[in-house]
Amino acid sequence: MVIKFKTKLRDLKLAYLKEYIAPMFNFLKPKRKITNISELKSFIQRQSAWVSQETLYGYLKTRMGAKYILMFEDEIFLGSINKAKWNIYAVALQDLTFYCVSYLKNNLIIDYTSKANNIYQEILNEEKNNQMPIDIIEKSIKKFNERIVKIDWKKYYLELPFNESALALYHWSPVAEELKILDRKIVLNSMILKWENIQKEFIKLIKF
Repeated sequence: MVIKFKTKLRDLKLAYLKEYIAPMFNFLKPKRKITNISELKSFIQRQSAWVSQETLYGYLKTRMGAKYILMFEDEIFLGSINKAKWNIYAVALQDLTFYCVSYLKNNLIIDYTSKANNIYQEILNEEKNNQMPIDIIEKSIKKFNERIVKIDWKKYYLELPFNESALALYHWSPVAEELKILDRKIVLNSMILKWENIQKEFIKLIKF
Protein backbone atom coordinates (compact mmCIF):
# COMPACT_ATOMS: atom_id res chain seq x y z
CA MET A 1 0.00 0.00 0.00
CA VAL A 2 2.83 2.43 0.87
CA ILE A 3 4.59 1.61 -2.39
CA LYS A 4 1.41 2.19 -4.40
CA PHE A 5 0.83 5.54 -2.66
CA LYS A 6 4.40 6.67 -3.36
CA THR A 7 4.09 5.62 -6.99
CA LYS A 8 0.82 7.53 -7.36
CA LEU A 9 2.29 10.62 -5.72
CA ARG A 10 5.39 10.41 -7.93
CA ASP A 11 3.21 10.18 -11.03
CA LEU A 12 1.17 13.17 -9.85
CA LYS A 13 4.33 15.20 -9.29
CA LEU A 14 5.65 14.41 -12.76
CA ALA A 15 2.30 15.21 -14.35
CA TYR A 16 2.03 18.58 -12.63
CA LEU A 17 5.65 19.52 -13.31
CA LYS A 18 5.13 18.70 -16.98
CA GLU A 19 1.88 20.68 -16.97
CA TYR A 20 3.61 23.65 -15.35
CA ILE A 21 6.39 23.71 -17.93
CA ALA A 22 4.43 22.87 -21.11
CA PRO A 23 2.51 26.18 -21.50
CA MET A 24 5.80 28.09 -21.22
CA PHE A 25 7.32 26.14 -24.10
CA ASN A 26 4.17 26.61 -26.15
CA PHE A 27 4.30 30.33 -25.49
CA LEU A 28 7.92 30.47 -26.66
CA LYS A 29 7.25 28.64 -29.93
CA PRO A 30 7.46 30.75 -33.11
CA LYS A 31 4.21 32.64 -33.54
CA ARG A 32 2.10 31.81 -36.58
CA LYS A 33 -0.09 34.32 -38.34
CA ILE A 34 -3.81 33.98 -37.68
CA THR A 35 -5.43 33.67 -41.11
CA ASN A 36 -8.54 31.57 -40.49
CA ILE A 37 -10.95 30.46 -37.78
CA SER A 38 -9.01 27.27 -37.04
CA GLU A 39 -5.85 29.25 -36.30
CA LEU A 40 -7.90 31.69 -34.25
CA LYS A 41 -9.22 28.82 -32.13
CA SER A 42 -5.68 27.50 -31.65
CA PHE A 43 -4.48 30.95 -30.57
CA ILE A 44 -7.31 31.30 -28.06
CA GLN A 45 -6.68 27.84 -26.61
CA ARG A 46 -2.90 28.18 -26.37
CA GLN A 47 -2.80 31.68 -24.92
CA SER A 48 -5.60 31.08 -22.44
CA ALA A 49 -3.73 28.05 -21.10
CA TRP A 50 -0.51 30.04 -20.80
CA VAL A 51 -2.07 33.01 -19.03
CA SER A 52 -4.07 30.81 -16.66
CA GLN A 53 -1.21 28.60 -15.56
CA GLU A 54 1.45 31.30 -15.56
CA THR A 55 -0.60 33.52 -13.25
CA LEU A 56 -1.84 30.71 -10.99
CA TYR A 57 1.53 29.04 -10.49
CA GLY A 58 3.24 32.42 -10.32
CA TYR A 59 0.94 33.56 -7.53
CA LEU A 60 1.41 30.35 -5.58
CA LYS A 61 5.18 30.56 -5.96
CA THR A 62 5.22 34.17 -4.79
CA ARG A 63 2.96 33.48 -1.81
CA MET A 64 4.67 30.24 -0.73
CA GLY A 65 8.27 31.27 -1.31
CA ALA A 66 10.81 28.54 -0.61
CA LYS A 67 8.00 26.12 0.28
CA TYR A 68 6.65 26.29 -3.28
CA ILE A 69 8.26 23.05 -4.45
CA LEU A 70 6.73 21.21 -1.48
CA MET A 71 3.27 21.64 -2.97
CA PHE A 72 4.15 18.85 -5.39
CA GLU A 73 4.44 16.52 -2.38
CA ASP A 74 0.88 17.14 -1.19
CA GLU A 75 -1.75 15.17 -3.06
CA ILE A 76 -4.66 17.10 -1.53
CA PHE A 77 -3.11 20.44 -2.42
CA LEU A 78 -2.43 19.21 -5.96
CA GLY A 79 -6.12 18.42 -6.23
CA SER A 80 -6.95 21.99 -5.20
CA ILE A 81 -4.53 23.35 -7.79
CA ASN A 82 -6.06 21.16 -10.48
CA LYS A 83 -9.56 22.40 -9.68
CA ALA A 84 -8.38 26.01 -9.66
CA LYS A 85 -6.48 25.59 -12.92
CA TRP A 86 -9.45 24.28 -14.89
CA ASN A 87 -11.89 26.84 -13.49
CA ILE A 88 -9.57 29.75 -14.24
CA TYR A 89 -8.79 28.40 -17.70
CA ALA A 90 -12.49 28.02 -18.55
CA VAL A 91 -13.13 31.71 -17.83
CA ALA A 92 -9.91 32.77 -19.59
CA LEU A 93 -11.14 30.98 -22.71
CA GLN A 94 -14.40 32.89 -22.51
CA ASP A 95 -12.69 36.26 -22.13
CA LEU A 96 -10.24 35.72 -24.98
CA THR A 97 -12.90 34.31 -27.29
CA PHE A 98 -15.12 37.34 -26.68
CA TYR A 99 -12.18 39.74 -27.04
CA CYS A 100 -10.93 38.28 -30.33
CA VAL A 101 -14.38 38.09 -31.91
CA SER A 102 -15.23 41.61 -30.78
CA TYR A 103 -11.92 43.01 -32.05
CA LEU A 104 -12.24 41.31 -35.45
CA LYS A 105 -15.82 42.53 -35.90
CA ASN A 106 -14.93 46.15 -35.22
CA ASN A 107 -11.47 46.45 -36.74
CA LEU A 108 -11.37 43.99 -39.62
CA ILE A 109 -15.11 43.80 -40.34
CA ILE A 110 -14.99 40.04 -39.85
CA ASP A 111 -18.13 38.85 -38.07
CA TYR A 112 -17.54 35.64 -36.13
CA THR A 113 -20.11 36.45 -33.46
CA SER A 114 -22.28 33.53 -34.56
CA LYS A 115 -19.26 31.22 -34.31
CA ALA A 116 -18.10 32.23 -30.84
CA ASN A 117 -20.11 29.49 -29.16
CA ASN A 118 -18.71 26.84 -31.52
CA ILE A 119 -15.14 28.01 -30.90
CA TYR A 120 -15.59 27.76 -27.15
CA GLN A 121 -17.30 24.38 -27.12
CA GLU A 122 -14.84 22.84 -29.59
CA ILE A 123 -11.96 23.82 -27.32
CA LEU A 124 -13.70 22.37 -24.27
CA ASN A 125 -14.38 19.13 -26.14
CA GLU A 126 -10.68 18.86 -26.94
CA GLU A 127 -9.83 19.46 -23.29
CA LYS A 128 -11.84 16.36 -22.30
CA ASN A 129 -8.84 14.39 -23.56
CA ASN A 130 -6.70 16.34 -21.09
CA GLN A 131 -8.96 15.31 -18.19
CA MET A 132 -10.82 18.58 -17.85
CA PRO A 133 -13.61 17.64 -15.40
CA ILE A 134 -17.04 17.20 -17.00
CA ASP A 135 -18.78 19.20 -14.26
CA ILE A 136 -16.52 22.18 -14.92
CA ILE A 137 -17.15 21.89 -18.67
CA GLU A 138 -20.92 21.85 -18.18
CA LYS A 139 -20.82 24.73 -15.71
CA SER A 140 -18.58 26.73 -18.04
CA ILE A 141 -20.84 26.25 -21.05
CA LYS A 142 -23.78 27.48 -19.00
CA LYS A 143 -21.80 30.54 -17.87
CA PHE A 144 -20.64 31.21 -21.44
CA ASN A 145 -24.23 31.18 -22.67
CA GLU A 146 -25.28 33.55 -19.90
CA ARG A 147 -22.49 35.99 -20.78
CA ILE A 148 -22.80 35.93 -24.55
CA VAL A 149 -26.42 37.13 -24.61
CA LYS A 150 -25.40 40.25 -22.68
CA ILE A 151 -22.38 41.19 -24.79
CA ASP A 152 -22.19 44.41 -26.75
CA TRP A 153 -19.84 43.26 -29.52
CA LYS A 154 -19.05 46.84 -30.52
CA LYS A 155 -17.63 47.64 -27.09
CA TYR A 156 -16.49 44.39 -25.48
CA TYR A 157 -12.84 44.54 -26.59
CA LEU A 158 -12.56 48.08 -25.23
CA GLU A 159 -14.18 47.71 -21.81
CA LEU A 160 -12.19 45.54 -19.36
CA PRO A 161 -12.45 42.43 -21.56
CA PHE A 162 -10.42 40.25 -19.16
CA ASN A 163 -11.95 41.28 -15.88
CA GLU A 164 -13.80 37.99 -15.36
CA SER A 165 -10.70 35.81 -15.70
CA ALA A 166 -8.74 38.08 -13.36
CA LEU A 167 -11.52 37.66 -10.78
CA ALA A 168 -11.50 33.89 -11.40
CA LEU A 169 -7.78 33.79 -10.59
CA TYR A 170 -8.45 35.62 -7.36
CA HIS A 171 -11.44 33.44 -6.45
CA TRP A 172 -10.06 30.00 -7.28
CA SER A 173 -6.41 30.30 -6.18
CA PRO A 174 -5.93 27.83 -3.28
CA VAL A 175 -4.66 30.46 -0.85
CA ALA A 176 -6.13 31.31 2.55
CA GLU A 177 -8.82 34.00 2.26
CA GLU A 178 -7.13 36.32 4.74
CA LEU A 179 -3.99 36.28 2.58
CA LYS A 180 -5.86 36.67 -0.71
CA ILE A 181 -7.56 39.81 0.61
CA LEU A 182 -4.12 41.34 1.14
CA ASP A 183 -3.04 40.24 -2.33
CA ARG A 184 -6.17 41.21 -4.27
CA LYS A 185 -4.78 44.15 -6.23
CA ILE A 186 -1.54 42.35 -7.07
CA VAL A 187 -3.35 39.18 -8.15
CA LEU A 188 -5.79 41.00 -10.42
CA ASN A 189 -3.07 43.16 -11.95
CA SER A 190 -0.82 40.17 -12.60
CA MET A 191 -3.39 38.66 -14.94
CA ILE A 192 -4.40 41.94 -16.57
CA LEU A 193 -0.74 42.61 -17.44
CA LYS A 194 -0.38 39.15 -18.99
CA TRP A 195 -3.49 39.74 -21.07
CA GLU A 196 -2.17 43.08 -22.29
CA ASN A 197 0.76 41.23 -23.86
CA ILE A 198 -1.60 38.75 -25.49
CA GLN A 199 -3.70 41.59 -26.91
CA LYS A 200 -0.63 43.15 -28.52
CA GLU A 201 0.42 39.80 -29.93
CA PHE A 202 -3.04 39.12 -31.34
CA ILE A 203 -3.13 42.43 -33.19
CA LYS A 204 0.27 41.68 -34.74
CA LEU A 205 -0.66 38.16 -35.81
CA ILE A 206 -4.12 38.61 -37.37
CA LYS A 207 -3.92 38.49 -41.15
CA PHE A 208 -7.28 37.47 -42.54
